[in-house]
Amino acid sequence: MKKNILSLLGCLALPTAAMAQDDTAPDGSKAFGIEPYVGILGGYHTFDRGTEFGSVPGETIMNGALISGIAGVNVPLGPVFVGVEGNASKGFSDIDWEYGVKGRVGARAGESGLIYASAGYQWVNGKGGWPDEKDWMYGAGVEVGPKEIGLGGVTGSSGVRLRVQVDTYDWDSFRPMAGVIFHF
Repeated sequence: MKKNILSLLGCLALPTAAMAQDDTAPDGSKAFGIEPYVGILGGYHTFDRGTEFGSVPGETIMNGALISGIAGVNVPLGPVFVGVEGNASKGFSDIDWEYGVKGRVGARAGESGLIYASAGYQWVNGKGGWPDEKDWMYGAGVEVGPKEIGLGGVTGSSGVRLRVQVDTYDWDSFRPMAGVIFHF
């Protein structure tokens, strides 16, 4: 399954060479550039029973709410982009901290939207008897800018996007997250 995800990411990156000839991206910006961003997300992380985290007496699965700070950079390549992102998340309930880094590849949609797939490495620190572990993290997500949802006049050109993403820790968990991204 990991090979399938990596193959998908490679296929998404292939059109980049052919599309790099365009002078502008869908939003009218330069076809090539650097776009740094920061953001804050909230969500919930729940693990399957059969994970490497094992079990704790009185509890069957490890889970908990998260608040996550992220920072990254995208490199637009015409209508597609590649990027790298780091995260640090404070957990509640069974999760103390999560942190990691991942690469992203995807397509630019509309004037400021993004659709992407991601893969990277994640560290999870448990609490209340749950162990600390590290493994691969895979995900997919969507970012929409204010113009795509009818709020173009509210934020002007401030670079605010709303993000919704779903990640999985080595195919053993489900981690939906949503929040706000500020790019500049």
